[in-house]
Amino acid sequence: MVPSNTSGAGNVSDDARALLSAWAAPDPGQASLRREYVDFIDRHPDVHLRSSRVGHLTASALVVDPGERTALLTLHPTVGRWLQTGGHIEPLDTSMLAAAAREAREESGINDLTMHAQPLRLDRHEVSCRADDGSRTSLHHWDVQFLAVAAPGSVAVISAESDDLRWWPLDGLPTVDDSVTRLARAAASRLGL
Repeated sequence: MVPSNTSGAGNVSDDARALLSAWAAPDPGQASLRREYVDFIDRHPDVHLRSSRVGHLTASALVVDPGERTALLTLHPTVGRWLQTGGHIEPLDTSMLAAAAREAREESGINDLTMHAQPLRLDRHEVSCRADDGSRTSLHHWDVQFLAVAAPGSVAVISAESDDLRWWPLDGLPTVDDSVTRLARAAASRLGL
């Protein structure tokens, strides 16, 4: 685990390739998806940029309070569903971990987060994404999902990027995508909860 302000160096796509190549995927399906991610990054080295129209490499983090056995979810204003914190890589992000940490801090309002350096899961999903000119395109987000551990007693503060923000029991999430349920299970397993 590393403090949430830790970042890597160099191009984010290079960081993602190195991170995923070294990652011990938890099951055969994730191992297969990891190979697809690395191949996609190799074919499209600018996939970390929002200007890419073939898809976007994104970073997210499930914020967990292990003592309370809860996960913080945000009600996404565009999607209209409860999700983990996360989003696009920004120009100042220097690594996938740094991007996930920034997103977790921005969307949760919690600055005292400890990030697990290795991904929990990968999830590729189709979204309608806004281009620089304001038009919308259907493309895939190639999401690298991390675990962020909140300090005991952390208080979440809603941001403009969310319609709502709530702590939910890890084993009692609201109606969510299967990907969020799998992410919560992976977090509980990693933390021994």
